[in-house]
Amino acid sequence: MARYELAIGEDGKPEVHVPHRGHRLLENNIYNHGTAFTLEQREALGLAGMLPAAVRTLEHQVQRAYGHVTANEHPLARYLALADLESRNATLYYRLIVEHLEEFLPIVYTPTVGRACQKYSHLFRRGRGLWITPNHRGRIAAVLRNAPYEDVRLICVTDNERILGLGDQGAGGMGIPVGKLDLYVVGAGIHPTQTLPISFDVGTDNQELLDDPFYIGWRGKRLRGEAYDELVEELVTGIQEVFPKALLQWEDFKKANAFDLLDRYDERILSFNDDIQGTAGIALAGVVAASRISGTPMEQQRIVMLGAGAAGIGIARILAAELDQLGLTEEQAKRSVAILDSEGLLVDNRSYRDAYKTKFAWPAAWARDLGLDPDQPIDLLDIVKAMKPTVLIGTSGVPNTFSEAAVREMARHCERPAIFPFSNPNSKAEALPSDLVEWTEGRALIASGSPFDPVAYHDKTIDIAQGNNVYVFPGVGLGALVSGATKIVDSMFAAAAHAIGAQLGDDDVAAGRLYPPLSDLRSISRAVAIEVGQHAMKLGLAPRVDAAEFEARVDAAMWFPEYARIKL
Repeated sequence: MARYELAIGEDGKPEVHVPHRGHRLLENNIYNHGTAFTLEQREALGLAGMLPAAVRTLEHQVQRAYGHVTANEHPLARYLALADLESRNATLYYRLIVEHLEEFLPIVYTPTVGRACQKYSHLFRRGRGLWITPNHRGRIAAVLRNAPYEDVRLICVTDNERILGLGDQGAGGMGIPVGKLDLYVVGAGIHPTQTLPISFDVGTDNQELLDDPFYIGWRGKRLRGEAYDELVEELVTGIQEVFPKALLQWEDFKKANAFDLLDRYDERILSFNDDIQGTAGIALAGVVAASRISGTPMEQQRIVMLGAGAAGIGIARILAAELDQLGLTEEQAKRSVAILDSEGLLVDNRSYRDAYKTKFAWPAAWARDLGLDPDQPIDLLDIVKAMKPTVLIGTSGVPNTFSEAAVREMARHCERPAIFPFSNPNSKAEALPSDLVEWTEGRALIASGSPFDPVAYHDKTIDIAQGNNVYVFPGVGLGALVSGATKIVDSMFAAAAHAIGAQLGDDDVAAGRLYPPLSDLRSISRAVAIEVGQHAMKLGLAPRVDAAEFEARVDAAMWFPEYARIKL
């Protein structure tokens, strides 16, 4: 493993020692400046004659790269063009995305990344990160040492079983941790040499992949049970040994495994699950914003959730914690949130294969109090009629499950219904925003999981907010790392949600905006990091420092994509 050392020169500008010369330098995407190498640098670094004569600035390179990428009309072609750029010149790649974030975010992440995962074996060009397979049993720490850089601070790992709403994608799931970590770099300024994507490739139950002669993953049915647990244990202990300062983000695990791993390792390694906790944070931020817009206090919100997987239960957990902070009793908080799975309302007279659902199941008597029969399946329309919710959140992964009847019923008793079809990608959304606008006569406050175009309604255009986890996880990771937090807890995501909400001004509230613009992601991540770090200090999970000092540390930790001066 190499060490990338970015220093600050006497003039306050970043500078770096380059360990390569000639073609090896041009082939290293971290150190390569391409045509931005000056004539002096070309002579000193063995590049004379290896580049065309013109010397360009990074700004000029960004303009040229933007034209090259956008010349491709298909999103997947743009994804590949960006990936090729990253493999040649990482600084240029990240600077391009920073300057065109709202345009390229749907390319480097959802929804386009989902298609890239599905086609991964056929599109494979160059590996990024590490694939850990059952063949590495007993030597995972040694494999981790094959990572290109040694000062890794952020690891994103997936076992590929629940990629977005697309299910088991085998080794192709690597596109998700790659994309997530790119967003850490862009949004929170974590240096790319401090990130490591890992595909925990323990097989696949996707027969289409196993039948594909071009499939590049470990061939075999998915590892489960004790063998799976033992390999995860070796992975975690290996990370602790090789990268002791790293934060581990669990990503796109099957819901039962997601909860199990989160609870099993939260005391042993600095870690969190973005599907559970990050989604919860952005959902809470949306509900808090809807409260401001509608004028209905948070403690008076009535929330119905469709979907009781990792994301749904994660949202329920953070909502319960928020309502508790607002002074509601445990019973009041639980009555405020009704959760449905594929068989209807969670009530305690049902049996559950997934034990985590039982904590959020209503007593059957509560259903009877609303005039419902808990001995029969209670569907979405039933609970909407009985509970008269102000908020409807979908994490089911099943399209069109927010029926017209249920939405119209909700809008009948709620002036500004907040409706969040959060399932990804767009094809899995519980309802189309255009339908929600029509069914609520333009009154709904809508946030989707993937980006949707604005909706024209009568004489106005309604922007559709995107409840994207990218508002949350980069800042949480940055805040935890800079503060030296020893553990990440749910209340940190509530702190993040309120930090995001604080970025909305009065004009935003008046316009019905649920989230600040994604173009402000770096300033949002900074605010989240500061809030999360200070919250960790209050909980005794991080050493206390002066507020101004901590803000300065956050600022110093946020790398901006620009060429560092080369020490010649």
